[in-house]
Amino acid sequence: MSLGQSLQQRQLQRLSPQQIQLMKLLQIPSAQIEQRIKEEMEENPALEMNADLLDTDTSAAADDLNDEFLQGANEEEEAVPVDEFEMSNEDLNEYNYDEDVADYKTKDDYYPELDNDVVIPIKAEVSLNELLINQLNMLALDETSFKIAEQIIGSLEDDGYLRRALTSIADDLAFKQSMWVEEKDIEKILIQVQQFDPAGIAARDLQECLLIQLKRKQADARMANSVDANPARLDPIKLAIVVIEKYFEEFTRKHYDKIQKSLYLNEIEIKGVLQQILNLNPRPGADTNESHTSEMYIIPDFTVVINNGIVELTLNSRNAPPLIISDDYKMMLKEYERGKKQDKSQKEAVFFIKQKIDAAKWFIEMIQQRQQTLLKTMKAILAHQQSFFTTGDTTQLRPMILKDIAAATGLDVSTVSRVANSKYVLTEFGTYLLKYFFSESLTTDSGEEVSTKEVKAILLEFIQQEDKHKPFSDDELTHQLQQRGYNIARRTVAKYREQLNIPVARLRKEL
Repeated sequence: MSLGQSLQQRQLQRLSPQQIQLMKLLQIPSAQIEQRIKEEMEENPALEMNADLLDTDTSAAADDLNDEFLQGANEEEEAVPVDEFEMSNEDLNEYNYDEDVADYKTKDDYYPELDNDVVIPIKAEVSLNELLINQLNMLALDETSFKIAEQIIGSLEDDGYLRRALTSIADDLAFKQSMWVEEKDIEKILIQVQQFDPAGIAARDLQECLLIQLKRKQADARMANSVDANPARLDPIKLAIVVIEKYFEEFTRKHYDKIQKSLYLNEIEIKGVLQQILNLNPRPGADTNESHTSEMYIIPDFTVVINNGIVELTLNSRNAPPLIISDDYKMMLKEYERGKKQDKSQKEAVFFIKQKIDAAKWFIEMIQQRQQTLLKTMKAILAHQQSFFTTGDTTQLRPMILKDIAAATGLDVSTVSRVANSKYVLTEFGTYLLKYFFSESLTTDSGEEVSTKEVKAILLEFIQQEDKHKPFSDDELTHQLQQRGYNIARRTVAKYREQLNIPVARLRKEL
């Protein structure tokens, strides 16, 4: 049997290392670009900051950086044009890019450059684990019980819940610490840990978390009043415990009328009971674990201001730092090249210097191309959504998808996506992720195309103004939107409501 052979010719598009690095630089937000430049400068001593331009407008000066060396680069090592590295999403799937961008909380303000000589105080914080261990050290426990408690505390999740089975904790103690304990022994220690602060800690589910807090409130109330003046059935804390123990499913589904009938309560009494429960903390560990998150903020990549009725766009100077080639490396290269005789070590030195200078040139070009791509994309978005940037009215947002901006800029959809998913713009009406301005269209009765964000804004307005005792159903919301001229189906209203994280009418109902 003979083996058949064939010759096939295929045209494939592959990204060069420079193109890959350019795309990675493009998706880095302003908050991280300085760190990336610092890392590059540490690796390449031929790359430096231009001290003369640090106190000037670096955005304007960046275009003139190192012109003599960029123009004197070898013709074979041309800069990579932005359009040349454009790839389709299908092609880009061959590479593993980290598309995740760290979440930052918004702080609508301008951020001046920090003085390096200023000592910034760091807020001293105690983690949830440290807080619980400190309380554990105050208990008189034997060594075995102490280690069990430590294992329980170490198994808690960020919100303070213990979602690991007690059998799994027993296995951990056996394998890691050679301790063989019964599940009932772990249960006893768990009850002690559940008495720690914050109240509700180490609960295994929401029901247990609420019960722990209610029983502690009950104990505190008894200590404050040696004699219970209220009959048992009128004590709102006791009734709240009954509700959580026996009617937890009805409570979570907001079937308050069923609870009220079952316990023979009037309107005032059921409201008092529900108020006791709603004042509890469903995530007892979150306040401690998330305290540091509130200190984080966004560093906008763009700023849009209205000056005498004209919308002006500026790029954050962090995106265009004044980078230059080191004068020392340029002088060293000239001195080595002037030498008539070059031994092996000198040739290696020349090769090393040229390599570092070329790498520095390339990195400066990449930063400049990053700046041009960001500006090109943001200008197109600004032109498309100019009504919003001048008024701040969400209903003025026009339908816009990635293809619209890609067509306006000549960039690939994947490039626009990278910019939109990781860059922020500071406006006079707040700070927005560029992705916020993208939305699909919906046709009105008059045939006009409007943004789905406009429909969501009006839907939110209806829900905020509704009677909370008789909230609108999805059918009623659909009817109201249709009266406004929006041709929309009920299932679409339900989808938009869910995207706005708004529960169904039954769960919005208040007594």
